[in-house]
Amino acid sequence: MNNVSKIITTREQLAVYVIVFFLLTIPFLSGCEKEVGSSLKSNAPDFNAISELEERKEKFFAYIQPFIVEKNDEITAKRNKLLALYNEYLNKTPLSMEEKNWLHSLAREYRLDGKKTAPDTLWVLLLRRVDIVPFDLALVQAAKESGWGTSRFARLGHNIYGQQCFKKGCGIMPQDRAEGAVHEVARFDSVRDSVHSYIRNLNTGTAYHDFRTIRFTLRENGKVPDGYSLIPGLLLYSERRDAYLAELQAMILANRKYMGT
Repeated sequence: MNNVSKIITTREQLAVYVIVFFLLTIPFLSGCEKEVGSSLKSNAPDFNAISELEERKEKFFAYIQPFIVEKNDEITAKRNKLLALYNEYLNKTPLSMEEKNWLHSLAREYRLDGKKTAPDTLWVLLLRRVDIVPFDLALVQAAKESGWGTSRFARLGHNIYGQQCFKKGCGIMPQDRAEGAVHEVARFDSVRDSVHSYIRNLNTGTAYHDFRTIRFTLRENGKVPDGYSLIPGLLLYSERRDAYLAELQAMILANRKYMGT
């Protein structure tokens, strides 16, 4: 074999080695990327490792509160725009096509049919739904439903509000699920998603009509809705009904010092 043939053979072998190495490395790199992505989504503190209860409460509230504030800020911006358009409507100022399209989009977001609902009714329904969930209520419900971030569903599914889903494989199977029940506990990509879903649930779910009515009435009377006052509207959140509501009210009173401002 001449020198040229040797060089070609060596290059062919080297190319084969490179290809084999590349093929063997792809799964490893993909696994690393998936693991890194998961860790970024699962950056919650290990609340089980915090033995001191007061420290756990402070860190839990401090971790959850920014997600609540973020969603409430988003809702407040939309509510302010909604109120501005409502004033135009009351003053019989014609809305532009862009404004009408925005209203219909907002209605869809809040599970309303803007095209089939009478205008006067639609305004009222939107003003009832497009509103904040007070952070003190959102905090204590998160603490109650997740055992201060230590529950199985919080750890495995980032679900801190006990939210359910009803398609097989949609979430985590409850260990004490009653015979014949089909629900699972929803799984979220992040705690942030769980918080945002909870707020959306209270603002759109049929079970929380009373919650929205109480909040709307407070607004009509010139009052800022607070968590303690809205708790009676959550009767259907738990099968424990009145006992559950009493516990939430007691938790708000007992834990204000850990909530910050």
